[in-house]
Amino acid sequence: MHDSSSGHFIGLDIGTSAVRCVIGILDESGKLSVIGQGSSPNIGVRKGAIVHIDDVIEAVVQAVTEAERLSGVQVHRATVNINGSHVNGMNSKGVIAISTANREITIDDRLRVEEAATIVKLPPNREIIQVFAKNYRLDGQDNIKDPVGMRGVRLEVDTHIVTAATPNMRNLDIVLEKAHVQAGHHTVSSLAAAEAVLNRQQKEAGTILLDIGAGTTNLAVIEDGEVQHVAVIPIGGIHVTNDLAIGLKTDLDVAEAVKLQFATLGKPKKSVAKVSVEGVEYSFDNEEVQMITEARIEDLLEYVDRELKKIQRSQKLPGGVVITGGTSKLPGIANFTKEKLQLAARLGVLQPVTGLVESVEDPTYHTAVGLMFLDMLLMPLDDSGHRRIGDQSSAAVMGFLDGIMRRIKKH
Repeated sequence: MHDSSSGHFIGLDIGTSAVRCVIGILDESGKLSVIGQGSSPNIGVRKGAIVHIDDVIEAVVQAVTEAERLSGVQVHRATVNINGSHVNGMNSKGVIAISTANREITIDDRLRVEEAATIVKLPPNREIIQVFAKNYRLDGQDNIKDPVGMRGVRLEVDTHIVTAATPNMRNLDIVLEKAHVQAGHHTVSSLAAAEAVLNRQQKEAGTILLDIGAGTTNLAVIEDGEVQHVAVIPIGGIHVTNDLAIGLKTDLDVAEAVKLQFATLGKPKKSVAKVSVEGVEYSFDNEEVQMITEARIEDLLEYVDRELKKIQRSQKLPGGVVITGGTSKLPGIANFTKEKLQLAARLGVLQPVTGLVESVEDPTYHTAVGLMFLDMLLMPLDDSGHRRIGDQSSAAVMGFLDGIMRRIKKH
């Protein structure tokens, strides 16, 4: 097998219901080509947080092994997601003085002011995992995208800082160490999914990305090409299943079958929902199935709207809502979201990739593909300021990915 460090890009998505691994390379035209993917059921995570380490290790090993077998590439490192309601976003400001004789802003000054923004009081059990610079101010001039090369005395930055619970991060480290995979970088699931399905226009106009998984909904608001807000809501597809089990007074496996075959957010096509589980047939009123499903998704969208109100963006995002993740497969979810949030809404479509496209087009793979994109975006720079990819230097990487991040803290 080839080693994973030589020009291969790997995304590892540790989700509530499954672990997914995607491996890619740059093809001759400069596009990312998917050469391997693997998936394994995961029973060691609840609401995005690791609760049974051995089960998660097994799921990671199985998913990685499957991707390795398909691609012929040995995986030693990957860009890995962080999930769970312990992930929080907060705004912070940084201020520095420019003391050089010519008062010209350098890259070091930009890094210094961003570092100043991270000096915030955090509980001892929390740590900063990502810092996003939203805009800069130089001597009172506002809304500067990049101050490098300008001249001034006082440089300020508005940032959005993402923090996570230290115990959860240590559990993730243990899983990766025992699975023999090094985390090159960490990022939250919503930002990986955004990289996979949002185009430049959507990132500039102002769009909310909803990654509705099994146990959590990851959201990211991106406007003016920058991350404005990140949050994780502990509601996902599993909660629809649980509600159906309670409302229909049936077993969880039966409720899951009903959800997959009949749950809808539009008018049901049939009046009776009939499912067969282990040779036994069950029948339910389809209107009741719809009512239970709608109630839970409406509850989720109320939480989403609360997050938008925190940043004064409720009903005010021109790019609307883009929905991805396994629960985005619920029929009618885009129209239902449009009605409840009063914003344009559509399902996420994967940005152009080549190779094993059919294997990763499914919304459940979008986060893993986004992590693979970011694994390429976050390659170290060479002496000329380009990203070193295998034996060749690529100046087009940033343009191809249209990356939304200034930097991601490396663990």
